[in-house]
Amino acid sequence: MTSIAPASFGAALLAARDAAGSQHYPQATLYVVATPIGNLADITLRALHVLQLVDAVACEDTRHTQSLLRAYGIDRPGAQLLALHQHNESEAAQAVIARLAAGERIAYVSDAGTPGVSDPGARLVAAARDAGHRVLPLPGASSVTTLVGAAGLVAAGDAGSAFVFGGFLPSKAGERDAAVLLLADEPRSVVLLEAPHRIEALAGALARLGERKVTVGRELTKQFEEIATVAAAALPAWFAASRDRTRGEFALVLHPKPAAVDDGIEGERVLRLLLAELPVKTAVRIAAEISGAPRNALYEAALRLRKAGDAAIEP
Repeated sequence: MTSIAPASFGAALLAARDAAGSQHYPQATLYVVATPIGNLADITLRALHVLQLVDAVACEDTRHTQSLLRAYGIDRPGAQLLALHQHNESEAAQAVIARLAAGERIAYVSDAGTPGVSDPGARLVAAARDAGHRVLPLPGASSVTTLVGAAGLVAAGDAGSAFVFGGFLPSKAGERDAAVLLLADEPRSVVLLEAPHRIEALAGALARLGERKVTVGRELTKQFEEIATVAAAALPAWFAASRDRTRGEFALVLHPKPAAVDDGIEGERVLRLLLAELPVKTAVRIAAEISGAPRNALYEAALRLRKAGDAAIEP
């Protein structure tokens, strides 16, 4: 975490009380709280208020969370911090459920980012809901949306804004290579996460995707943040250019699969079939989606076909 003196958050705690204090915070509720992924200033005012209000804070690492709270000027005794991580989540969730049943407000935070997104928390949320307790999410930092927002994802049609979350690919080489082969056929963008000791292996596996673009986000929101977009084939060389590039935590976005290049023949063939049944604009849009041909070129072809009386074309 970026170091900031606790005293500097005094005004933020007051602002949190003023901005969020009048809202309703029901008892017997699990509050799922997103925390910064690097820069301490990325905490929300509502998160600060809830972390002061709740009866206890369940967390992935009690020592890390205690340091985080103290950085904001929030001091909680160790007894109010409950360890709940990937190795004990199912069992520890039951202790949290018991406290919710007693009417307590409990917050859950992972070490960084939004709980349940490649972090513990999903089993706890499911258990709380199954037990009939309310789950109230407090949105905030996430490496996934942070990098997607900086990647400039552009593709034909609506594919540019669509993405899927792939998380961490398998650590074993054969399984990882098989997963990358599946990504080669995925037309949408894919967000991946990776640890520093495996990032070069992932780069080597992704290199087989050739000219498909990849945006790499390293140490997002931190002092040495680095964001770069390169062709997949160039990823190994990009990491090899500086040893610093293999340090830190990583998020990567595989950009949308480029539309197949159309020579005009297939697009016009599809267009002729559609024009016999559909208006020009509708036929052009569908033909572009099917063939990958540019809409402008197809529209000009449609006007040419209509002028030539080649088909019974609706305007």
